Amino acid sequence: MNDEAVREVLLKRFADGGHEGVSDQVAREEPLEIRVNGVSLAVVMRTPGHDLDLVRGFLLTEGIVENPGQIESLHHASEVSDPTALDNVVRVTLRKDVSVDLERLRRNLFASSSCGVCGKATLENALAVSGPLHDGTHFPAGGLYALPERLRSDQPVFDATGGLHAAGLFSPDGRLLTLGGAVAVREDVGRHNAVDKVIGMAAEASRLPLSGVGLVVSGRASFEIVQKALAARIPLVAAVSAPSSLAIELAGDAGIALVGFLRGRRLNVYGATERVA
Repeated sequence: MNDEAVREVLLKRFADGGHEGVSDQVAREEPLEIRVNGVSLAVVMRTPGHDLDLVRGFLLTEGIVENPGQIESLHHASEVSDPTALDNVVRVTLRKDVSVDLERLRRNLFASSSCGVCGKATLENALAVSGPLHDGTHFPAGGLYALPERLRSDQPVFDATGGLHAAGLFSPDGRLLTLGGAVAVREDVGRHNAVDKVIGMAAEASRLPLSGVGLVVSGRASFEIVQKALAARIPLVAAVSAPSSLAIELAGDAGIALVGFLRGRRLNVYGATERVA
């Protein structure tokens, strides 16, 4: 288990008419500042661990870079004045031939996290950045049923804290992928961060685009999850809980099969339903 992802806390526990003081482990949540070419681009709340995967995935799924090769370097900051903040700042340097309008990106990132962007404009922007998929992969429904349990078995921090989401990459027959000698599963307090982490893991392993691969997430399927899958060219997203209306609409327009309520031997398929047989 990643020790930096948990923190020991003291609490008072009530049970059976009595109480006692005990210690427990909880998931850590801390800010991570992402600096691109010296400009502070975004601050995300995340669980420490696999930070470079998170930033790599964030840069790709938010359309800041088109491919991992445009990233010259990324590392935790070494010149931050506050030593306690060193692990909470990642510096990114893009290749000199990569031109980005960082101020525009900062405005777009702020807007996308607010309520001021209408659904239609959000969909159009996502499809403009990453066009619809032309991927012939099909997924047998029988290969999907065991995914929640398989994802759950690779969540050591959840075992310790009960407080983290997870995202994993899998093959059409329902097996979790192995990338760089590790199972392609990442945990975080934010499910969208877990998705960025596992996509960043794939980028580091030179596995992008993720054609022919599915993404499974704990919890619900939001628009943001589908948008990130589209950016990584993932043809199927599976969630154990409900999808949102905008997630379903984007999945349909993008050619992504969106599986919801994946529980036991039952599931619903939205969007590109023909991908699930």
